[in-house]
Amino acid sequence: MKVTTTVGRIAFATLAATALLGVSACSSGSVSGASAGATPAAAATTAAASSEFASIIPPGDIVAASKKLVSDSLSASAGFTPQTDGPTAQKPGAKIAYVGSDLTNGGVNAVATGLKEAATVMGWTVNVYDGQASAQGRTAAISQAIAAKSDAIILGGSDPTESAASIKLATAAGIPVLGWHAGASTGPGNGLFTNVSTDPLKVSQIAAAFAVADSDGKAGVAIFTDGQYAIAVKKAQAMKAYIEACPGCKVLSYNDSPIADANTRMPGLISNMLQKDGKNLTYLLAINGNYFGGAQQALKAAKTDPAGTPKSVAAGDGDPAEFQRIRSVDYQAATVAEPLILESWQLIDEINRAFAGKQGSTFVPAPGLITVKNVPTGDVFDPASGYRDVFKKVWGK
Repeated sequence: MKVTTTVGRIAFATLAATALLGVSACSSGSVSGASAGATPAAAATTAAASSEFASIIPPGDIVAASKKLVSDSLSASAGFTPQTDGPTAQKPGAKIAYVGSDLTNGGVNAVATGLKEAATVMGWTVNVYDGQASAQGRTAAISQAIAAKSDAIILGGSDPTESAASIKLATAAGIPVLGWHAGASTGPGNGLFTNVSTDPLKVSQIAAAFAVADSDGKAGVAIFTDGQYAIAVKKAQAMKAYIEACPGCKVLSYNDSPIADANTRMPGLISNMLQKDGKNLTYLLAINGNYFGGAQQALKAAKTDPAGTPKSVAAGDGDPAEFQRIRSVDYQAATVAEPLILESWQLIDEINRAFAGKQGSTFVPAPGLITVKNVPTGDVFDPASGYRDVFKKVWGK
């Protein structure tokens, strides 16, 4: 469905996947982490996963290293300035189609807003299509974008493998297709000219490091992901590996529950965990802050301390509801936020590079850890790096 009104909600979606880390679960199930009685096969799977994410696990004293990671991220100023080279503005009047996987979700909607801001500078227009949180809806939305003779298409928060046939049709029609959070890796691939995102492993590292540092290496963790999306699964697996590398920490459960159903499913999940794990449950780590609205309901009902445990920490995306919970010390301690508007401007720049027949940029924005110490006063994490002026200069605007 095409959306013609101004996009005002800020939301986020992640990207699709086919498997979870050495476990299987129904979409609403809870899967416990590895235990001392794990089978040899399960232990081998855990070891393989830990090896895959070795690059984000610091050597030596993981608690001390985690505290440094947290401190560095809270004060970070690097990683928010894009490349200063590139083609000047191409194709006046271009029509850009943005296919959001689900416009009720945080970052997906924020990116739509940022795209319109940047496209105005270029003299382009952005038409927004709603994938309605389903594969059928996303396919229909891409088909509409192709039929509208769009000059470029951006997939916001959907899996390019799911849309492989549609991407081929667009490419055959001479329409470049780009992604935002479209898969577990940045850059070109899966038929996309490029995929714009922060490094999902860095996001997961910071979120897990917060739990390790804040607990002095004694975190009892429940992890939440959505198995439909590759980037969600990768982030959750990475957090699991990081927590398991902390000798005094424990993954109490690994939960696969759809983001779109978070508000209805999370109250029950959290209530069951509070009964099962009690005071051992000290941190909730989720691949997205949308899980914590529902968690908040259960924690309030249980009369837990809003500033106490279990503390909610999101590995993305940093939307207004998250910032409000953090600002008010209301059942969320931290989020690892995306610079969503910066990424929107980067997407417009990447489209311009495609129009000019150039390769995509190599810029990968940094995420930012947000706590009550540095929570933005506005609705988005928007680093003051002067990125808008950088892009305008490149474009000759």
